[in-house]
Amino acid sequence: MSLEPASTLGALLAQRAAAHPRHTALQWDGADARWQRLDYATLAERAHALARALPVERGLRVAWLGFNHPAQIALLFALALRGAVLVPLNHRLSPAEWAAILDDCAPLCLVHDEAFAEPARALAATEGLRAIAVDTLDTTPVEPLPDQGRPGDAALIVYTSGTTGNPKGAVHTQAHLLANLAIAAPAQGLSERDTVLTALPLFHVGGLCIQTLPALSVGARVLLHRRFDPGAVLDTIARERPTLTLQVPATLQALVQHPHWGAVDLSCLRAIWAGSSLLPAELLRACHARGVPVCNVYGSTETGPFSIALGPEHAQEFAGSCGWPAPGVEVKLVDPQGEPVARGRVGEICVRGPNVVALYWPDVDAVDTEGFFHSGDLARQEPQGHYVVVGRSKDMIISGGENIYPAEIEQLLAEHPWVAECAVVGQPDERWGEVCVAVVVLREGAPDDWVSGVEAALHGRLARYKWPRQWRRVDALPRTALGKLVKPAIRAWLVSQR
Repeated sequence: MSLEPASTLGALLAQRAAAHPRHTALQWDGADARWQRLDYATLAERAHALARALPVERGLRVAWLGFNHPAQIALLFALALRGAVLVPLNHRLSPAEWAAILDDCAPLCLVHDEAFAEPARALAATEGLRAIAVDTLDTTPVEPLPDQGRPGDAALIVYTSGTTGNPKGAVHTQAHLLANLAIAAPAQGLSERDTVLTALPLFHVGGLCIQTLPALSVGARVLLHRRFDPGAVLDTIARERPTLTLQVPATLQALVQHPHWGAVDLSCLRAIWAGSSLLPAELLRACHARGVPVCNVYGSTETGPFSIALGPEHAQEFAGSCGWPAPGVEVKLVDPQGEPVARGRVGEICVRGPNVVALYWPDVDAVDTEGFFHSGDLARQEPQGHYVVVGRSKDMIISGGENIYPAEIEQLLAEHPWVAECAVVGQPDERWGEVCVAVVVLREGAPDDWVSGVEAALHGRLARYKWPRQWRRVDALPRTALGKLVKPAIRAWLVSQR
């Protein structure tokens, strides 16, 4: 059903409740029966009930700490109705890291689920906040409240992962979120006939904004898992027959390696979308062999995140690419001086669009004077116009005057049957300035002389100056909640091993 574009999140929810009142919006695998299945009319009722239950005013913040829960989505809409702001906390952070975020954004209260009741109460007591258990919130239907939201109101503050420094709160306005929905939904071909499986955390824009909110914006059904479990995801695919799901390399690997992977009928999935700049070739082959294209979305906390996308029509031909700029999004690659680079040359990805945030909380510029967000990611644009990410600018290694991009080496190493996962980082060297060090997690059964075997696979595929000069074997690599490598931690560990 085609509707006039909504100017606020409250108006969007009202549209969907009117158009699809008894169509299932959210189907949840949690234990609280009140939230296990919400149709669009009930989701709207819950949003208005929460808006009345919480004493918020325009601009005030409310923090959320918990696993994925329909109440988190209802709370986003509820606060938007008041012109207020949701601040989801990464539940994998430490109490000190939670406290730093709360100190930064000063929320009115902290809403939490049962799993995080104890740390939430302790955190609230320390920070002088009110802790509110989600199961105590009054969800009794109320007379719908007038929509006080405005397009320019902040609606969501998402803190960056902090892999290169202190986290910063990216301020997404209602207009930013709506623009991202308008970009992401048609790019994925979403409609009310779709069923989307969400198992990635909603505290991140990937789990919330790539598929979940876009699906709700068109009246689709969302199957919401409290947290990712590969067996539960495969069981849901077999039972509920979703048409789309979003994964990241770490979760996709867990699915492919699960004993039931080969037995589950995947024909219901028209695509698996991946929120990652780099996808291991092995995982792509495993999915494509099952007849499911793996599409890719490039973006960041600050860019919606739907910025560059590789759709199903190009998924196999351009496997490993991020694709082309999404409609309405501008992308340019620049050198360290900020000048555009020629096609085929490596440059930093800069993104401008209606879904790109302008500020970090409270009023720090997130974009340059022309409105471009500088991502810190390095990529090159291929002749056909698509983009291939080669790494982070801070990860680039300069050895003997040559630029080396770790992602190129990591992709080759990851294809080796003995390598489960790997990271390549630079370490100081008196002769070369820097040299490449490969930190590797090996698969069971790898021989003791694994280094020579892995090096042999690089012959003829990688220039010798790019080869790792040192190799380190570890049991696991440090990663963020969404599976991104935390390379500063790897470098620090290497220093400690000297």
